[in-house]
Amino acid sequence: MTRAPAGVPTGAAMRIADFVTSWPAGSLDDAALHTGRRALLDTFASAVAGRGEIAAGLVERYAGGMTSGPVAMVWTSGRRLSIEAAALVNGTIGHLIDFDDVTSPMRGHPSVVLLPALAALAEAEDATVEQVFAGFAVGIEVIARLGRVVAVPHVGRGWHSTQTLGVIGAAVACCHLIGVDREATVSAIGLAVAQAAGTRANFGSMAKSFQAGQAAAAALRAVGLARLGFTAGPAALDGPSGFVRLYCGGEDLAPALDDIGRAPLAIHGAGLDVKLYPNCYATHRAVQAMMALKQAYGIDAARVAAVEVVTSASAQAPLVFHRPQTGLEGKFSMEYAMAAVLLDGEVSLASFTDERVRRPSVQALLSRISAREAEGAALPRWAVVTVRLVDGTSFARKVEVLEGSAEAPVADDRLIAKLAACLAHAGWALDAGRVGHGLLSLPRSAGFADSLHSLVWPGR
Repeated sequence: MTRAPAGVPTGAAMRIADFVTSWPAGSLDDAALHTGRRALLDTFASAVAGRGEIAAGLVERYAGGMTSGPVAMVWTSGRRLSIEAAALVNGTIGHLIDFDDVTSPMRGHPSVVLLPALAALAEAEDATVEQVFAGFAVGIEVIARLGRVVAVPHVGRGWHSTQTLGVIGAAVACCHLIGVDREATVSAIGLAVAQAAGTRANFGSMAKSFQAGQAAAAALRAVGLARLGFTAGPAALDGPSGFVRLYCGGEDLAPALDDIGRAPLAIHGAGLDVKLYPNCYATHRAVQAMMALKQAYGIDAARVAAVEVVTSASAQAPLVFHRPQTGLEGKFSMEYAMAAVLLDGEVSLASFTDERVRRPSVQALLSRISAREAEGAALPRWAVVTVRLVDGTSFARKVEVLEGSAEAPVADDRLIAKLAACLAHAGWALDAGRVGHGLLSLPRSAGFADSLHSLVWPGR
């Protein structure tokens, strides 16, 4: 294998590589293992919900031509494709409904990139459950540490951090899974940076979910090349022309990496936020507030004169559609989220069809809803919703801690109920209880791929 030339500074990629190559899978404790299992259940449920979307068929049809080499399973069809193609399809379908988990430091969706890449590679490598979720913990760690420094300016410039940070996290997660050395891990990071390109301009279209799938596939491409000795610049992450300077403005990564591998893992600290509504997470505190107001006061949409949503700074960056006309646009609209709660009493999988968004009652209500960000710190996140009725009465509710977040996690049974709802939406007659409880109790030493296949596609 070609080594990095002598005298190259040991920057961020080297520090990350030292952590990735020295942290043993046996360090994964029971709590982190269970967090990984929950993430797998949640990500699978989100993919199930996207199974019937037009884009799901299109991406699988495209990926069907990528058939050489080791193969892995498409979760929602049971089809076997090349590992890159399977990761592309599973990552894309897993993000189509925008129901998959998030982590606050990333300001994006980690599991829908990490798990499709890890699952495909695990199938090719015959890896165990413990090896997969140890890689998952490593990927979350790197994503969170990079995200704490770069995510706010990065997302503010229009980048889609699920793709751009996700591909780096997935690459190091896969490096850990297969045990490549320090130099190859550094190269994998550089090769991941070479493919980091997701943009918020694609929100509200099929391309947003493609960016998640592409990140998973690109991570496998980066690791596969690095494993063979294909090199990349060791300063691709934090050098003078590296990712941080070009994409984020030049923030210093060193403080975020000084104690990596020694401090408690991010999978315990920042954790993962489970989404209870299938639209952009930037709306969820406001949705929770509006749900509480409607339930408490029985607010009739016809009596609403105005709704004002105020959030913490930078909280509404992804919400680019103020007068949405399609279901996909509606997922990135604070105004539509508020209208859906007022008119329907919920934000559900059924809320995001073109017909639901285009209802005259919705379009009329949108003009009475406004949203703005407050000045000040971006964290902690909060939202205040104020509803003023035509008779002058007003009601307000503030939400800081969001149900389903790492600060207020939902019980395992709630995740299984989410899977059941996704299966019903997709028309898939799979036993949610059997699959959900099975995923949540995957044995450490069991083969990951065989365990997953026997639950989802028994007999294949």
